[in-house]
Amino acid sequence: MSRVLVLNGPNLGRLGSREPDVYGAQDLSALRVLLAEKATEGTEIDVRQTDDEAELIGWLHEAVDTETPVILNPAAFTHYSYALRDAAKLVTAAGIPLVEVHISNPHAREEFRHTSVISAVATGVIAGFGFDSYVLALSAVGRG
Repeated sequence: MSRVLVLNGPNLGRLGSREPDVYGAQDLSALRVLLAEKATEGTEIDVRQTDDEAELIGWLHEAVDTETPVILNPAAFTHYSYALRDAAKLVTAAGIPLVEVHISNPHAREEFRHTSVISAVATGVIAGFGFDSYVLALSAVGRG
């Protein structure tokens, strides 16, 4: 069985109730179900969320150690976490796909959201398609 880590950063545990006009009305449980339905047979979808930068970095290290593709929504860490950037770079430097995703389109929002320190080290970036951003990323890592 293959596996995909779907990692979500700060405040994404509040999906469904946090700014539904921006992030939609569905929560991470709904995302888990959607991705399981879209995944290729034999693919385990491991959806995780944390508000802790160190925990997210540890999960990226796990991806390197287990050679597991990553779909990463770094949330607010997108804009300033060089530690997360360095961990993401370890993933792609090991030849493991890492797709940065965003539910909303950061470029259509406040100016501070326009810069990602993660994008330059990611395999690719998908943004602005709601939960379909994750579905597209699943396809991009070859598991959907």
